[in-house]
Amino acid sequence: MISLIIPAFNEEQRIGKSLEQIFQFCNAQTLPFEVIVVDDGSSDGTVSFIRRRFGDHSQLKIVQQPGRRGKGAAVQQGMLQARGDYVFFSDADLSVPIETLPGFLVELQSRCDIAIGSRRAPGAKIEVHQPFLRETMGRVFTSLSNFLLGTRYFDVTCGFKGFKREVARDLFTRQRLHNWSFDSEILFIARLRGYQVTEIPVSWRNEQGTKVRVWKDAAVSFLGLLQIRLNQILGKYG
Repeated sequence: MISLIIPAFNEEQRIGKSLEQIFQFCNAQTLPFEVIVVDDGSSDGTVSFIRRRFGDHSQLKIVQQPGRRGKGAAVQQGMLQARGDYVFFSDADLSVPIETLPGFLVELQSRCDIAIGSRRAPGAKIEVHQPFLRETMGRVFTSLSNFLLGTRYFDVTCGFKGFKREVARDLFTRQRLHNWSFDSEILFIARLRGYQVTEIPVSWRNEQGTKVRVWKDAAVSFLGLLQIRLNQILGKYG
């Protein structure tokens, strides 16, 4: 069984198209699947829209956070509720096409515990770039993450990642951060736990409507990297 987690915050205008593509694609596959949308305290009509438009899909589950806690918290909640043998999360805008999933699944079934999408690994293709500032800051964050946490990735923040179920449960029960640095934390814990990670080049397209607050989120994410190291020193990752 495949579980697909979609964190959502004020996605009323974008998530309908994405869910249509997801259900069309997944219904054509041979494996059973579930789609878990985790609403992170949206103030618009995201949840009511999904229920009205897709409520008849038995494979759909909606989880509502009590308030806005951050993307990391939404992904964590979905991962811990997933029932699939292989568990994925994707951004609500499908900037990485859902058709990417089978290639990740093959890697998870054959040679790795975690498969992460990369916009910067050799072979990746960016069809529509982010604004220059955001793209540059993403590169800087990945470099800082590698330097401070001792990892070696081309791209830590791409919003498409897949896990074996038991690995996902192990990692996300240990997760402590709920802001944008949670990707780095999960990959750092994976290194500590000795899991095999494969970085897969993807096609990626920037979509309008991002919820990222560039300077604020950049500062919080940098502090998050320091918090990860402190958590390690304090033995919080067990």
